[in-house]
Amino acid sequence: MKQAQGTVFKYGSNVDTDVIIPARYLNTSDPAELAKYCLIDLDKTFVDRVKPGDIIVAEKNFGCGSSREHAPIALKAAGVSVVIAETFARIFYRNALNIGLPILECPEAVKGISDGDQVAVDFSTGIITNLTKNETYQAQPFPEFMQELINSGGLIKSISKK
Repeated sequence: MKQAQGTVFKYGSNVDTDVIIPARYLNTSDPAELAKYCLIDLDKTFVDRVKPGDIIVAEKNFGCGSSREHAPIALKAAGVSVVIAETFARIFYRNALNIGLPILECPEAVKGISDGDQVAVDFSTGIITNLTKNETYQAQPFPEFMQELINSGGLIKSISKK
């Protein structure tokens, strides 16, 4: 995946893994089943509105809380193509990349992007384009090996291909 484009769902700071996928739904590791409950305690309409390719934009410390990798799996399975935040909790950052969910830290984009905006992301350059407001923001692009890992669908799939 070289690019992503979709509608933005914008959230605040400290969106923790218990909100991304509540513990009461962790009786499965099936991505499609997890997707049904993604963000249900934060935004009850998210699963009904999200479309493949849509983008989450959040403020600071996205993915804090427990280390469960179910959280990025649920987001990816729900159709989220990338999460853009000011900062990520470190364990979420690693888990997201391990399962092939692109994440970008870009405080300027977070400040400039509103809920419902149409946004495009070029992963090779790190350029985030707000198509609604005709603005661009520069995030740090992924190194080539990380792009390959994401394009492969995550760490395990990347290693399996080699």
